[in-house]
Amino acid sequence: MTFAEPRYDSLLAGAFGPTLLIDLATDRILAATDEALTLFADAALVGSRFGRLVAEGMADFVVFISEAEHRGAAWTRQVALQSAGGDRLDCELSGRITTSAGRRVLLLNLLDLARIERHAAEAAATSYYKSGLIEWQRAQNFFADLERENQLILNAAGEGIYGVNADGKTTFVNRAAQEMLGWTTEDLLGRDIHTMIHHHHLSGEKYPSHECPIYQSFRYEQVNRIEDEVFWRKDGKPIRVEYVSTPIYDGVQLVGAVVIFRDITERWENERKLREAMDEVAALRDQLEEENAYLQEAISIERAHHDIIGRSDAIRRIVSQIEMVAPTDTSVFVRGESGVGKSLVASAIHSDSPRKRRPMIHFKAGAISPEKIESELFGQVRGAFAGALKDRPGKLELAHGGTLFIDEICDIPVEIQGHLLDALQSREVTRLGDDRLRNLDLRIIASSSRDVEREVQAGRLRQDLLLHLNVFPISCPPLRERPEDIPILTVHLLRIACRKLGRKVPVVTGGTMRKLRQYDWPGNVRELANVIERAAIVSQSDKLLVEIQKEAAASVRSASTLLTEADIEQIRIANTIACMKEAGGKVSGKEGAAALLGIRPTTLYSRLQKLGLGREDW
Repeated sequence: MTFAEPRYDSLLAGAFGPTLLIDLATDRILAATDEALTLFADAALVGSRFGRLVAEGMADFVVFISEAEHRGAAWTRQVALQSAGGDRLDCELSGRITTSAGRRVLLLNLLDLARIERHAAEAAATSYYKSGLIEWQRAQNFFADLERENQLILNAAGEGIYGVNADGKTTFVNRAAQEMLGWTTEDLLGRDIHTMIHHHHLSGEKYPSHECPIYQSFRYEQVNRIEDEVFWRKDGKPIRVEYVSTPIYDGVQLVGAVVIFRDITERWENERKLREAMDEVAALRDQLEEENAYLQEAISIERAHHDIIGRSDAIRRIVSQIEMVAPTDTSVFVRGESGVGKSLVASAIHSDSPRKRRPMIHFKAGAISPEKIESELFGQVRGAFAGALKDRPGKLELAHGGTLFIDEICDIPVEIQGHLLDALQSREVTRLGDDRLRNLDLRIIASSSRDVEREVQAGRLRQDLLLHLNVFPISCPPLRERPEDIPILTVHLLRIACRKLGRKVPVVTGGTMRKLRQYDWPGNVRELANVIERAAIVSQSDKLLVEIQKEAAASVRSASTLLTEADIEQIRIANTIACMKEAGGKVSGKEGAAALLGIRPTTLYSRLQKLGLGREDW
């Protein structure tokens, strides 16, 4: 039976199965067989659009139509259709294109693949049924063979595998499990396997079955993975195992659990040995660190204190003083000409003190303009003065718990010295613009290259501040008073300079060493370091070539004890030119001429202008 206008009846005449007649121009279904209406479950199929029935593969359907036009007929299984209710229909489409009543139409036959598969299964079952007892026996043998193959697979597995039913009774044990445990199949089948292989912990404590993860697998329907437990062999010896216990089902009914385990005794033993070896390595490392600390201490003792190099009585005395005062919190005042190494003494005291784990804050008073010294020392809060854009701690706060080294204490304005003394005595500090007191716990080391008694008399250094700082004075003699230190200092400074320059260390000849020892070194160790570095640069052979600028020193040495103002002016000019040459024309900075002279850069700029000195002079 067909559903169509009479003029299309002839096209569907003789059609078998679900068949549609589709207008290619409008995508309308012009006619359909009764089987097609049943397949799509749609009584209003005729007159509707075919495109709504395509679930997947519309592009493949277009290719199908093109192939039908080209070859006259085509078929495909790439297009998935759907019923009116939205159920997927897997069909084989075959069709041809023809012309009817002036329209190009597609005669489309549908083959229900799901129905064909059902028919094939029914046919196979009918064939088995009709073939009688022989085929039934063949099927039974097939399943028996399949079971034997599974047993072969279980026995071939390297892991131990056994199963338990819902009562905890053993249902099967593979060969690997028997070999690892020493129990046979006859020993275990039908028995409570927990009481045989899992009854106690390694410590000897009883292991109740209700705590066993294997039993929990089928009681609580959960997979349990255990990485370190023990199973007990038939001979009473334990083996360390890791296992996975998984519940098994017969359909939807829980029937027991399967356990897959492996013997990790050897691996565990290797890990134990590795842990012991690592512990031994850690112990050896600690021992080596202690020995290294001892060696480092020995090296420090051999080198005196840090970079304090020398073997003169003066250096030995300084080292002895450092060793005495370092363990205390006593204030130290270091005196000496510029360049003698006052900061090295301060660093050595701090490094040997109980405060060495905290930093030593170095405050160079001469390198800061007088108007900024107060905020640098005491800190500030935002808005305390013009330019104070944020809160900032001062050097006193930063040194809390450690050491504050004030280099050139005389360069601090006298009005600020009183404020500093008050903070040191009260052990409290207040930031500029703030009213909150902050506790201080610090040690003070101060230094000066000037005659402090004269500075006190001139009113540039408060006597009470000097008394507070000068509890333990250390005097650093100039290099000219300890010429026996020049050779060892030369070798040390030459190695440093060559390492910095990446050059081979040249040989210091006897003549060069005599030349170095005969010079007065007004700039002390700093000047010696500069001369050695310059010599390392200019020495092109394997011998050190030293050039010393002696003009300023000669002028000083030739001056009599009674000098006119003109003589003093000439000495000042010669000394200033020598310092500018030494510093390469640089005024400020760590290695500038102002630092060599021990004055502020602003002072040196004023002196150069006053003396009328320019770049052409040096």
